[in-house]
Amino acid sequence: MIRLPSLPRKGRIIISTPTANHKPFEIGVYSFVELTPEPASGLAISPAQRISNLLETMELADQVGLDVYALGEHHRTEFLSSAPAVILAAAAARTKQIRLSSAVTVLSSDDPVRVFQDFATLDLISQGRAEVMAGRGSFIESFPLFGYDLKDYNELFSEKLGLLLALNAAEKITWAGKHRAPLHNLGVYPRPHQAKLPVWVAVGGTPESVVRAATLGLPMALAIIGGMPERFAPFVELYRVSAADAGHDPATLPVSINSHGFIADDSQQAADDYWPGFSLMMNKIGHERGWNGITRQQYDASRTLRGSDFIGNPDEIIEKILFQHSIFGHQRLLLQLGVGSIAHSKMLRAIELLGTLVAPVVREEIRRRNVKREE
Repeated sequence: MIRLPSLPRKGRIIISTPTANHKPFEIGVYSFVELTPEPASGLAISPAQRISNLLETMELADQVGLDVYALGEHHRTEFLSSAPAVILAAAAARTKQIRLSSAVTVLSSDDPVRVFQDFATLDLISQGRAEVMAGRGSFIESFPLFGYDLKDYNELFSEKLGLLLALNAAEKITWAGKHRAPLHNLGVYPRPHQAKLPVWVAVGGTPESVVRAATLGLPMALAIIGGMPERFAPFVELYRVSAADAGHDPATLPVSINSHGFIADDSQQAADDYWPGFSLMMNKIGHERGWNGITRQQYDASRTLRGSDFIGNPDEIIEKILFQHSIFGHQRLLLQLGVGSIAHSKMLRAIELLGTLVAPVVREEIRRRNVKREE
């Protein structure tokens, strides 16, 4: 049995010592490429226009100095990103510095050979900026779509992650498993521009998933989309302890926090802009899963310093990132700017604020903290 470190007592903050890291703190954006109607009018833009808008936001994110842009994989009518690597490749041709990742690749229902080939090709197009964020997926539509049984949910991910890592490690591979035809001394091409593709494991708060990532020595992306952030500190501690137990140096393994967020010049405006699409989407998904709907009061509570969502003006976002860094000592933050529809002009402004006002202050303060800690 995996034992999770004790949760904090009510009102107590767990301070997690930051891992040694001389790289600047990374800030980025992730999207599922929502195609939901505008709540007030019920109208939605065309899929082609939505993709065009997305590419413009990705180009701007690169120009304002954000570090990562990641796309989720979904197979539902509300989202356009069923093939993230294709969209990321289009963005690679229009950007210069920003890293391009999935968030996540639903590896359990995919073929690791094709995943590797897709992202190795993306890596060549982008000249070494591709990443894979592998996860089991929070939706189940891909399993019947690609002919997999949900009863194999955990086994599929574990086996396919092992294959993906083997493909990443060697040009030719011999491999056998339960859920895919074996490979006998076969080469898999193309090879990426980087020596190896960075592979992250995305987890949603399952201790077994945390330990898997740590044992394999892979970076971990922890989703925090509800609840008080300090209650997730035990998962980060479990990750670092398990990594050390497996013979890895936790200081070399980055942690990302992935959360919902939105930024505007005015705090109240940010909240009011985000709420309609967010509540529509979350209540729809909640209805499917038997959750209670979210109220405006709950939403506003989530925007406070100890809530899960990064919604407000730049100063509030800076304060919240630094507050959470004192808890997790993490190396990356990715924000889903838009759960549901938001006006494109407002999305562009949010990215501009994140890159030009928030990121520089956060990076400098965390750099200062790390220097002070090492003195």
